[in-house]
Amino acid sequence: MSIEIRRFCGNDAHPYIKDLARLRIEVFREFPYLYAGSLGYESDYLRTYLDVPDSVVVIALDGGRVVGVSTGLPLAAETDNVKQPFVDHHRDPEKVFYFGESVLQKPYRGKGLGVRFFEEREAHARMHDRFGFTAFCAVHRDAGHHRRPADYVPLDDFWIKRGYRKHPELSTAFSWQDLDEVSASPKLMIFWLKRITRDPAA
Repeated sequence: MSIEIRRFCGNDAHPYIKDLARLRIEVFREFPYLYAGSLGYESDYLRTYLDVPDSVVVIALDGGRVVGVSTGLPLAAETDNVKQPFVDHHRDPEKVFYFGESVLQKPYRGKGLGVRFFEEREAHARMHDRFGFTAFCAVHRDAGHHRRPADYVPLDDFWIKRGYRKHPELSTAFSWQDLDEVSASPKLMIFWLKRITRDPAA
């Protein structure tokens, strides 16, 4: 399998918006997100995301076909519900680069592409001296959730190997419509952080 990994700075990824929106809907239908998304909403969301200065989009291509995508942007450019947990715990959002999502089609998982997504986004963040940390958040689902597959393996160990640590004190809520819901409801999101500089002031 020969996969091309390409890193785009924000607006440069606009030609891929429809492919990225389709992939987000496909992958986020799976547990633990169970997201019932729409192509129109996802396309609008991605356009706003890509227009942020210093944002990054990493795309995995198989013969020119989009099979994976990973995004990031300065935390200071995110919405208040994403920034506020950091402010509340005396962490400066200006010093954090926030990872949005990583989605990859099933046949391409377990082949090192998830590692590359983290490496590419971290490399982008390090290009900008103002960031001392990278961060992302993950949805919390109860262990007994009725849609949890019997063979489901959480990604915690994968993230820990990448150098990330879970920070339960940093949490927020995102709202979306689950596959079993008739309308959107808030979901608990917990942040993970990694220091990317040795500068203690960062």
